[in-house]
Amino acid sequence: MPPDSQHIPFKEKVAFGLGDCAANLTWRTLMVFLPIFYTDVFGISAAAVGTLLLVSRYADGITDFIIGLLADRGNSRWGKFRPWILWTAVPFGVLTVLTFTTPDFGQTGKLIYAYLTYNLLLLAFTANNVPYSALTGVMSSDPNERTTLTSFRFFGAFLGGIITQGLNSYLVETFGQGDDVAGYQRTMMLFAATSIMLFLITFAGTRERVRPVAPPKTDWKVGLKRDMKDLFRNRPWLILFCVGLSFVTLTTLKQGATLYYFTYFVGNVPLSAGFLVFGTLGSMIGAAITGVLVARFGKRTIMNASFIVAGLTSAPLYLATPDDIAWIFGLSFVTEFATGPIVVLFFAMLADAADYSEWKNQRRATGLVYSAGTLALKFGGGIGGAITGWTLTLYGYVPNVDQTEEALVGIRLVMSVLPSIACVVGLIAFFFYPLTEGQLREIKAELDQRHHIEN
Repeated sequence: MPPDSQHIPFKEKVAFGLGDCAANLTWRTLMVFLPIFYTDVFGISAAAVGTLLLVSRYADGITDFIIGLLADRGNSRWGKFRPWILWTAVPFGVLTVLTFTTPDFGQTGKLIYAYLTYNLLLLAFTANNVPYSALTGVMSSDPNERTTLTSFRFFGAFLGGIITQGLNSYLVETFGQGDDVAGYQRTMMLFAATSIMLFLITFAGTRERVRPVAPPKTDWKVGLKRDMKDLFRNRPWLILFCVGLSFVTLTTLKQGATLYYFTYFVGNVPLSAGFLVFGTLGSMIGAAITGVLVARFGKRTIMNASFIVAGLTSAPLYLATPDDIAWIFGLSFVTEFATGPIVVLFFAMLADAADYSEWKNQRRATGLVYSAGTLALKFGGGIGGAITGWTLTLYGYVPNVDQTEEALVGIRLVMSVLPSIACVVGLIAFFFYPLTEGQLREIKAELDQRHHIEN
């Protein structure tokens, strides 16, 4: 095998990273702006929004396995996973716009429309993001290259987050001129068009190099049963799923509460854009230096430290007053900085879990293993969204009015203490992660002998 056969050129890493920039123009908008869009613009109650987010994301979970299985079994001259990025680019963009379109329906009609458009958008996201995530495992077999590649991915993701978090409120106001309904729709049209263009760059600019040995042909039902059995006996995958679930719950709680927090507690809505961008810059820095930190201290140490720091800096935010702007920004920057390595390591470790499964079972199901990524995004987002909506309702939140002291307590809890609890859960789950660096080196060496890796 040539020494550079696992090396990924810089421009290809950039093309790969742009794919998550595209996805996050929508995904970060869903996390940060969709709850308050549904309650304060669309006109749905906070409790109904919480239930919608939870039910929709759990109901959509089965599609992650289906897309993973289909991607693993498919093939084309472009590879197994890259074609899905091409096929889903336009539907993803169209459904993004429809989700942020407000029809002139009654309450029941609006709720039906919200369920329909939101669930179709989740389906398009799954069909795009599961294969996109699985690309990490087939662009190189080198764990260090995969970690670097994942850093590029999440640099792109955070860039998409900065764009939408920093510009969304401004664009809604500019395009709507006081009409938030029109402002949101036109803003999402701009983001959707940009996403489609970036997805096409990712499709054209990446390669699949790892060619696993094809397993013996079996009846598809038998193969499906065995793949699912292998997956749920894959201890690293199960633990990583729990870690991802905790992480996404953490971020969904904080980001979903941000606009409520700055609108009703701080009393300065424009400041929320700077707060979101500042935090995302912290995440970008954390993600960017993950490779260096891992090379020095190892994946396990960095993952543990990241959860600890995020938890210890999130909870004290509850004590901040509306005037403690430097305290609010500073604590959140450190929290977001700590989450950068978590997300990078989570997706890099999924490739390790796919290697472990192939090494142990003589079969590779990269797409199915990477379904943990979108499953965690959806389930964690559903849990975080539900907790946000239900907590606001429990504490008496009423949209577009001055909030009671009790309602403000609920907003502050969602912004601080509840995310800290999610960190504790993630830390406990990761304690049981079994793969060591030495084991991974042995697995890689054996698998490299089985694979045909393209030059």
